[in-house]
Amino acid sequence: MKIVALISAALMLYAVRPAAALERPVVVELFTSQSCSSCPPAEALIGRLAREGADVLPLAFHVTYWNHLDWRDPYSLPAATARQNDYAARFGGSSYTPQAVIDGQAGLVGSDEAALRAAIAQARNAGPAVRVSLVRDGTRLAARVGPGRGAGRVLLVGFDPSHTSRVLRGENAGRTLEQANVVRAIQDLGPWSGSAATFEAAAPAGETAALLLQANDGRILGAARLGERLAGAEEGLR
Repeated sequence: MKIVALISAALMLYAVRPAAALERPVVVELFTSQSCSSCPPAEALIGRLAREGADVLPLAFHVTYWNHLDWRDPYSLPAATARQNDYAARFGGSSYTPQAVIDGQAGLVGSDEAALRAAIAQARNAGPAVRVSLVRDGTRLAARVGPGRGAGRVLLVGFDPSHTSRVLRGENAGRTLEQANVVRAIQDLGPWSGSAATFEAAAPAGETAALLLQANDGRILGAARLGERLAGAEEGLR
């Protein structure tokens, strides 16, 4: 009887856990540059988050506006700069590095670990997510998005899990930087309007990939890594 009671209690606790914590990782976007002397601590924090578990998806977007100095970041992307500028317009501020954006809703200094972790904890209670998955289908990728409320865009992000870079000039001259989840490409697969949908695309630049469902107001509604099948995802996508 004790065993039955313990199992029943465990099931009840599982049932009342927040849905968002079960359905997808919290997305942390770091806007950074190898030419920014304030960025290595933020990049180290992103690396720690990447190693801690699957409930956070950190992505490092290397911007271009530092490239006019003595060092050009080899991973800088115009798309990263444009994405950060979009956030700046939404938040009513300016672009800077290192900046972290949590779930497309909150921007803060990327090296402020206490504030970043508090924002992640808050995002975990944001409510149910739209179920998404990203899997290989032969030589291409299949992105599946489940039904839900609202509208947005389906984004395919290619990234490299790690890089070690020796910086020769600029503010970080002489430093060896360890960088995690370096974004190499971001592709808009198309609009989503609340109905279940499937998108196909060639694999983007980068060693692996992630799928983001971003609402028109900037909120991240769903996210998954390549090959990740979330609990109950297949039922939600049918």
